[in-house]
Amino acid sequence: MPVRREPARGRVREDPREVSPVSTAATVYQFSLVKGAERYVVRCDPGNEEAVIGRLMHWAEDPDLDFDWFDAAVLSRQITQRIVSRATGGEDGEN
Repeated sequence: MPVRREPARGRVREDPREVSPVSTAATVYQFSLVKGAERYVVRCDPGNEEAVIGRLMHWAEDPDLDFDWFDAAVLSRQITQRIVSRATGGEDGEN
């Protein structure tokens, strides 16, 4: 799951903890969180949300990251809302 941490001025840095390259799938969901001077951008393929949420939990446990449980909860909520929307035929959903 790729993540970019971007300073507020817009310069992009790749996080060394990135675990996979950006997907080449037709649909890739993007979720973001701005925290102080950093912006966390998480991308995932549909159906891979559970693994992404698991990775967010690992990040929250990592004392070397400025990413806490509240941050994980915010991004997890965004991901869950996308799952529900897709399941109910909303945005990105199949009817």
